Amino acid sequence: MVQHIIDTENQPYAPEKWPRKPDCGSGGFLALDLRVGTVLSAEPFAKARKPAYQLRVDFGPAVGVLQTSAQVTNYAAESLVGRRVVGAINLGEKRIAGFTSQFLVLGALSPDGTVNLLAPDGEAPDGALVA
Repeated sequence: MVQHIIDTENQPYAPEKWPRKPDCGSGGFLALDLRVGTVLSAEPFAKARKPAYQLRVDFGPAVGVLQTSAQVTNYAAESLVGRRVVGAINLGEKRIAGFTSQFLVLGALSPDGTVNLLAPDGEAPDGALVA
């Protein structure tokens, strides 16, 4: 479900519409590289088919700065800068309208598909592993 839609009428992501997924085991979870990062910039992505931002996020000294395209325009661009986020950084790169997206920023979906970004609590540094 990397690409999603926002549909206020049909509420496609209402929790009752999504049964539990099959078990993937701890190995499936541990295969994901989930990290904490800080948004450095958020620019409107004019070439994207759906409203989106191009985000640059600092994932600390071992990973560095990665970029992604994210459909999180329910946030003002300026409110994203400096915000702490969680990203899946080892899913591979994806080309979106000529832009290389290097990670997936994580969020919880409201029933209508609006993304609510996940953020760490406390003082985890950029690059901290999510467990």
